[in-house]
Amino acid sequence: MLGRISTTHIRRQTSALRNTVRALSDKPDVELENYRSEWKTYGDIENYTPGKFTIQTFNKISPEGLKRFGSAEYNVRATGEDKVGNAHAVLLRSHKLQESEIMHTVRAIARCGAGTNNVPVARCSELGIPVFNTPGANANAVKELVLAGMFLGSRRVIDGINHMKHLGSQGLAKERVEKDKSMFGGREITGKTLAVIGLGHIGASTARDAAALGMTVTGFDPGLSIDSALKLPDGIELKDSISAAVSTADYISINIPYIKGENGTHGIIGKDVVKQFKSDAVFLNFARGELVDSEAMKEFLDNGDGRYVTDFPDDLLWDHKNALIFPHLGASTEEAEDAAAAMAADTIKSYLENGTIKNSVNFPATALPRLEGSIRMTVINKNQPGMLASITEIIGESGLNVLQQVNQSRGDVAYNVLDIDTTGFSDVISFKMVQEKITMLEGVMSSRILYGLPGTGYAKNVEGKYFV
Repeated sequence: MLGRISTTHIRRQTSALRNTVRALSDKPDVELENYRSEWKTYGDIENYTPGKFTIQTFNKISPEGLKRFGSAEYNVRATGEDKVGNAHAVLLRSHKLQESEIMHTVRAIARCGAGTNNVPVARCSELGIPVFNTPGANANAVKELVLAGMFLGSRRVIDGINHMKHLGSQGLAKERVEKDKSMFGGREITGKTLAVIGLGHIGASTARDAAALGMTVTGFDPGLSIDSALKLPDGIELKDSISAAVSTADYISINIPYIKGENGTHGIIGKDVVKQFKSDAVFLNFARGELVDSEAMKEFLDNGDGRYVTDFPDDLLWDHKNALIFPHLGASTEEAEDAAAAMAADTIKSYLENGTIKNSVNFPATALPRLEGSIRMTVINKNQPGMLASITEIIGESGLNVLQQVNQSRGDVAYNVLDIDTTGFSDVISFKMVQEKITMLEGVMSSRILYGLPGTGYAKNVEGKYFV
């Protein structure tokens, strides 16, 4: 009953909004079918506003970032604080997203951060949902913590602080301060060598600042991009393997993603690499704890004067005298949280409003400038032969003309953006039948008509049933 009542109510509101949009535009009206069939979650009708995109947030997202969603076209609702119905996109940080939390209405998911291990990316690909991240948004924050770790690993500053607290509790701090300082000697970083493993946003920034501090910098990154290469400091020496990069280094910073499975990066810093370390090397891991073989690292720390500095928990090394283990602080700055939320919001907006895909971890990068006198249609389908031909054939049989299009693929997913000519249509262009025919093609997952009324124009093929 709720579904039927909601459908009628929303249709009335949508009709009124469509008339408003049409009155403000000289383009022909777009006729679509909306709200047929039973959605998995239809939402609470009292708080749903047709004519706006609903953004569902998990975790506390930076208000500065959320400001990117204008109140005229977006309705931002926090899970747990508000009733969230018919979400069009999901924004989250560390929340482990379950498939049961992804409503049929969700078009996109964005994580405010680089890693997406807390999002079921493979399943989202099967559902035709792009997952976005925010590469580089927290790079400066992590880089600064890497530098801090390098300084802390050079001198036993934390041990000295704890010692002074102990002496202070006994009233002996002033008496012993000069005598005991020799217990906490160290070395300077100027003139030393830093090896940077992974030269993306964080690695390149770390390399630049280390060079500015007077360090010699070496690096390794088999997938080095042109953009990152241009950001590297002059004089950096690129090596052909991790072992070659670390063998002469006084400090080593790893900045690569964690990838499970065969040919992944789990335990990539293992015995074969660790045995190449200098006996007093400082290893800095602000990437992922699973990259390091803890047994191999413990053996290194037990048998030399090296250090391990990380912001990931380690059940084996947590109390080792030569290990400094922080809480996971890498991106925990106000600036990084603002930047990540703003980037995620901009990415979601660009996709919802224009169909543009940037910084997706499972969909192909796609951009097509919009043409005047056109209405945009996007189609997500399985990457199999003949799909684009079938789509354009249906459009042509409907008497519509494609002005421009782009087709991109990534893995098993293909994405199409098509701009349909509106000239010659003075009143109404009907997409009812053409959208249903395209959406119900075998291999198509969903389609959207982007015509100026936020939140509408979405159709989905769910196990052979048509949802709009």
